[in-house]
Amino acid sequence: MPDAAARRWIMARGRWVQAAIAAALGALAAFGQAPWDLWPLTLLAFGGIYGCFAASPGWRRAAWLGLAAGTGYFAVALSWIIEPFLIDVARHGWMAPFALVFSAVGFALFWAGAQGIARRLGGEVLAWAALLTLSEALRGWLWTGFPWAQPGHALISTPMLHWASVSGALPLTFAIVTGGAALWHLALGRRWAGAAGLAVLGGLYAAAPWLSNAPSPGADAPIIRLVQPNVAQAEKWDRAYMQDHFDRQMRYTFADTPPDLIVWPETSVPTLLNHADDLLGAIAEAARGAPVVLGVQRAEGARYYNSLLVLDGQGHQTALYDKHHLVPFGEYVPFGDLLGRFGIRGLAQQGGYGYSPGPGAQVIDIGALGAALPLICYEGVFARDVAAAPGRADFMLLITNDAWFGQVSGPFQHLAQARLRSAEQGLPMIRAANTGVSAIIDSAGQITAQIGLGQAGYLDAALPPPAAPTPYARSGDWPALVVCALLAMVAGLLHRTRNRRRHTDSD
Repeated sequence: MPDAAARRWIMARGRWVQAAIAAALGALAAFGQAPWDLWPLTLLAFGGIYGCFAASPGWRRAAWLGLAAGTGYFAVALSWIIEPFLIDVARHGWMAPFALVFSAVGFALFWAGAQGIARRLGGEVLAWAALLTLSEALRGWLWTGFPWAQPGHALISTPMLHWASVSGALPLTFAIVTGGAALWHLALGRRWAGAAGLAVLGGLYAAAPWLSNAPSPGADAPIIRLVQPNVAQAEKWDRAYMQDHFDRQMRYTFADTPPDLIVWPETSVPTLLNHADDLLGAIAEAARGAPVVLGVQRAEGARYYNSLLVLDGQGHQTALYDKHHLVPFGEYVPFGDLLGRFGIRGLAQQGGYGYSPGPGAQVIDIGALGAALPLICYEGVFARDVAAAPGRADFMLLITNDAWFGQVSGPFQHLAQARLRSAEQGLPMIRAANTGVSAIIDSAGQITAQIGLGQAGYLDAALPPPAAPTPYARSGDWPALVVCALLAMVAGLLHRTRNRRRHTDSD
């Protein structure tokens, strides 16, 4: 279809029909996310999204179509976001549709802004891709950030993951949206432009495996035991079930030959740390000399913390880490005093009170295993939380309770982002999840051992060694941000130059 004919066909549709087409394409693009991993579908869908953008007559229509595409995308990609509200339907169920709609539309506003600005800058492909990438970076920062389900995450399941060690996650988004635009150009008969874009993407894909430098564990590699009790969130704090859940974890801890480290998931100790001395003594006895990592809640006066505790082989507390990046409306509520009057309280804290944030990222000592960078649940989504650590660890240690995320897409997307963190930093990860997926991940982001979603059990597996610090570990997101900003600026300058020439010629 020639370019002019494609533009006429799109613009012949009414405003709302155009929005429906863009929303459908956005929804299609979301199926590149885990667990579906249909990344070619994401590529094709972004070709259509770019086609709608390219046909838009002005920045307002471009922004409108960006809003529609983003809403469709996030409504599917983040459909799991209703799951926490369905655990206690009587109290929170009414909030589920609002949570999904507000999230989808709110995050789509970033795409709307990117497409509106890109149209004002002349509508060039590279400006469009750069500004969409920058909008995703902004989404990951503003109001504590939420970088979940970036379009580039569709490539985590492919060899392209290895490029994250060079430049992080943002260029993966740039690659997939420019690849989509290249497909659109090819479909319109612009063979050179389309083929060149796809050739670059294909070259990056083919070269990606050469970037993997993950060393394999040796014969003397430490053995890690992952404990996965598989406790449903609706039962987690029910006193009728708590003893059974604790006993299950104790059986897994006591089983077989003691490993070098035992890891329980987030909030796995069924009482506050302040009152847990007897339980900790029993856990140390069951571990038979192995150090244990536990998820526990604790109180300091009126403040509550979501914490990670390390017990050494003698049962002594050797390290304590408090989660510092909390989940808005889950672990704390902005303007909590006001919203509490309407029954809106944090979902994830056992009495409805909000958690307090810890002092920040840390590196903790795990004895013979070396230094660990602790992460609790949501913190594994943020590359900047990993980069904020005061030094380089030997491995990352993530404990989480993904029972909040349901059984469809949320836990798998959370796991995919853990793989991304390992690939970015060149560090292996120990990941213990209450309901799964618990896993050992090597320094290239590949899963070497796992316990599947919804399974109760334990797994002993070797911990892979770390790789050398990656380029991304040294530089962070700044190179990608600077390149995208420069592309947008150059596009704007070229657009202004072309406009001046047109005015000069017309005079």
